[in-house]
Amino acid sequence: MESTIVLADPEPVVLRPGGVPVEALAALLGRPIRQDADDGRPTAPGQLASHYAPVAGVRLNATMPAPGEVLVGFGAVQGALTLSERGDLAEAATRLFQTLREADALAGPGGTIAFAPIPDTGLGRAINDRLRRAAAPRG
Repeated sequence: MESTIVLADPEPVVLRPGGVPVEALAALLGRPIRQDADDGRPTAPGQLASHYAPVAGVRLNATMPAPGEVLVGFGAVQGALTLSERGDLAEAATRLFQTLREADALAGPGGTIAFAPIPDTGLGRAINDRLRRAAAPRG
């Protein structure tokens, strides 16, 4: 997982969630940290809607694969590949891009990768940000 990008002037704003969760930054600074409202104009690296897009299509929050899909599991959701069998967000963040590349190769052109639900807290926010970008329409 890449770095968290924060604009610190005048108030801290997370431009791109990353390896340091927003909650940890807020605890360190002793105040809430705002998330950037994505208006479609990139202000930091990795903010393009389809920045992490594989060749295959991507479906999110899947608990079962549709016919022909490659399911990437997490926690209790088992798949052909997994981000973390234990449901560990740190492990999932570490494995995300390698697993995305492996799933893309398995799915092939015209195929689809289905990702199990990832909790949207802590590192899960950064993982979900990357997955939403991978699933974004291209073109």
